[in-house]
Amino acid sequence: MAGWNQPSAEGRAPLARHGALKSRHPFLTLLSMLGVVLGVFGVSAAGIAAYNVWDAAQAISANAVVLDGGEPLPPSLGAIEGGVNLLLVGSDSCEGQDVKLFPRCANDDSPGERNDVTMLLHISDEPRRVTVVSFPRDMLVPIPSCPEEDGEGDYAALSSQMINASYQYGGLACTVRTVESLIDEQIDFAAAIRWTGVINMSDAIGGVDVCVAGDISDVHTGLNLTAGTHTLQGVEALQFLRIRHGIGDGSDLGRISNQQQFMSSMVRKLQSGAVLSNPATLLNLATTFISQVQEGQLVLSSGLTKPALMVQIAMAVKDVPYEDIVFVQYPTVYSNDGRRVLPVKDAAQVLFDALKANQPLALTGDASQGYGVEVTGEVAQPGATPAPDATETPLAGETPAATDTRVELPSGIAGQTAAQTTCTVPEN
Repeated sequence: MAGWNQPSAEGRAPLARHGALKSRHPFLTLLSMLGVVLGVFGVSAAGIAAYNVWDAAQAISANAVVLDGGEPLPPSLGAIEGGVNLLLVGSDSCEGQDVKLFPRCANDDSPGERNDVTMLLHISDEPRRVTVVSFPRDMLVPIPSCPEEDGEGDYAALSSQMINASYQYGGLACTVRTVESLIDEQIDFAAAIRWTGVINMSDAIGGVDVCVAGDISDVHTGLNLTAGTHTLQGVEALQFLRIRHGIGDGSDLGRISNQQQFMSSMVRKLQSGAVLSNPATLLNLATTFISQVQEGQLVLSSGLTKPALMVQIAMAVKDVPYEDIVFVQYPTVYSNDGRRVLPVKDAAQVLFDALKANQPLALTGDASQGYGVEVTGEVAQPGATPAPDATETPLAGETPAATDTRVELPSGIAGQTAAQTTCTVPEN
């Protein structure tokens, strides 16, 4: 792929250049492309059976989505320089869903399939950093011309539509093109997951702890939680990720911060060893992942069907410090009628320029643009050593440690790091 100063085929300078990754431990690792969850999983030598199961499932590549037929796919992240971009989509399709859990599917009140959750996962070059950018579903953006499903032609471009219409318009590849057009960067890989897939993958993880600042009750999702900490999995995990009417200002912006709380907590659980040290759990994750692809609940771009690539991606991010795992919402303002949101590209440019330069980020805004969560504290990284005091004078002959200056993001960019703990705020 092109370097920073070389435009891509469409004239864009890609955010991600690709570089060699070092395998530091004898672990086999898998990244779950859960459309609403960031996950990194490691398997010890005792769990090597997971790889055999995954390797035996290569038939899934026949159903993979090709993002750009003109671009050769890299054999693995270890063979290319720099970082990587992955688009994660959670769709609202009723296909294959349990009607008891989703009554709207029986009524067929919303045909088609939309990307109600859209996240860009950016993994930087060394030193490794992870940034997850959530795009509000109600954000009005242009949708570029996208190929028709039969490959016989292209859909016409649309000047202004909600971003969650892109999947219904042209599938996963169209959502990728839409986000690429918005951020003016190249996306390397993508995955989409449906509701049942989220339920099954969260069951396989074994639950994630979430905090609720007060009692919440939502008739739309059926979720009822009392104030305090809860370990959620399965149906409850999906309800928590989908809820918006019972929290914050009731908007999708509040829901995004709720999802970020869930993802942040899950990252801490995975890095703590609660999952990484359990081969049985990891084997279950691998087999569940495969079954969701085979059952159509998880759709992958063609590059993600390669086991070696999945391992390399996970190895790249599994040791990233909490403070360098950052979850942000693409900045927006409300439209004049207050029903939709519009992108604030100037603020977003600061974010993406920092990602290009692989600079660490500093959040200056609120944790939620929709008042969905509040920050309650910080968590120390397991086994982390205190950073050296920058005010100390180095000893004679000692080279001062290099430090990166954090880029302060505009206050209009809401979000949190994995080092921060947050609680969901009930709707007033």
